[in-house]
Amino acid sequence: MLKFAVRNLMSRPMRSLLSLVGLTVAIMGMIGLFSVAGGLNEMVADTFGRIKGLVAMQPGSPIPLFSRLPAGWGAEIASVPGVGIVSPEIWSRANVIEGKTIVSPPRFLFGTDLPTRLALKHGIYSEDMVAGRFLTIDDRGKMNAVVSRPIAEEFHKWVGDTLSVGGNDVKIVGIYYSGSLLLDVAIILDINEVRRMSRFGADEVSAYYIEQAGNVSDAKLTRDIQDAFKGREIQPWQPATSRESLTTGNFVFDLFARFLSLLPAQTSGTVTMAGGAKTAKKATALPIEIRSAADWAARFKDFSADLDLFLTIMSAIGVTIAVLSIVNTMLMSVTERIIEFGILKANGWTRYDVMRLITSESAVLGLLGGLSGCLVGRVGTSIINSFWPDRIHLVAGPGLLLFGAVFSTCLGILGGLYPAIWAMRMMPMDAIRRG
Repeated sequence: MLKFAVRNLMSRPMRSLLSLVGLTVAIMGMIGLFSVAGGLNEMVADTFGRIKGLVAMQPGSPIPLFSRLPAGWGAEIASVPGVGIVSPEIWSRANVIEGKTIVSPPRFLFGTDLPTRLALKHGIYSEDMVAGRFLTIDDRGKMNAVVSRPIAEEFHKWVGDTLSVGGNDVKIVGIYYSGSLLLDVAIILDINEVRRMSRFGADEVSAYYIEQAGNVSDAKLTRDIQDAFKGREIQPWQPATSRESLTTGNFVFDLFARFLSLLPAQTSGTVTMAGGAKTAKKATALPIEIRSAADWAARFKDFSADLDLFLTIMSAIGVTIAVLSIVNTMLMSVTERIIEFGILKANGWTRYDVMRLITSESAVLGLLGGLSGCLVGRVGTSIINSFWPDRIHLVAGPGLLLFGAVFSTCLGILGGLYPAIWAMRMMPMDAIRRG
């Protein structure tokens, strides 16, 4: 039966080819779209898996780049029971590197407090060194930097070379590489040097990285830190008034940041009134927002579910067109072979045999379209990743490819059902007479 079905398809090569191309494009598009979500999920899981501590930021800010907190709050956070180390951070855009205006992919100046950073048990960047060394205490007050490998490769620099950033010459003492688009974007220097280079206020920082002492849970430590700052007033982050645009030039950053900016900031049940009195009539944003890796992951899970819904709708459009193409191909094929079906039924073929032949033909189209679509989609994602490794990360895993092939085969069978039912219901003499 299968050989018979293949011969029938080959007897009308152009029509079969067009139907096959339509299904290939649809499956390729589906693989491409869902590889975006797969890449985001893999990258975010890997990135947040590296973050062992908590991050204190301005309430409502999507990422530390947009956050501003008072510089004096670090000592108060450190005094909370259960807090081990508090490391202040400053993040700023590196707008000009080596005389080149940086738009995409984005590059950031990351100013870190070296004494506290070096005291951390788990250093996100120091654990990913591939050349040279990480910053030491001796680098305080010096223009020594650790850069990501993509930055070093982009500007053809290596350990010992000088890199011009915003008109300032920094010496590269080390190169790191984590493999994450969210992390491999930084030029790491002493916090005071970044403060000077970016004209960051002396009384503010972007965020605080908090490493736990190990005797309390993240949830309890988060509540204790927030309780210590209740009653303080700080302007929540607002997109319209932020000092930085939400557009960084990095697809992942922009997509994730825009989603997080729509989420409500953490709130408390009390409001500090003008005279110092407190009321519980409505909630107000806390002056400090604490986020853990689990919190980031939970937020991204909600975002990923919405993204999957959008991608499903977009894929459904192409799939619908492909199914209609198969229906048209099989219906035309059945119409042209009415006499053949009449003769076959007159010679003992059952309705089931006719239906099985037609659905076999459409299933072959579906399987071939699925395999070719998966192949082209997989190759396409690899090409995109190789051409823009610093901007986007697509993942078309075995599970997605297998689903694409099986789904396409099912679509082929579905597309052949109506023509098959129409053909199997015809009486032999009626079929011969119509032919």
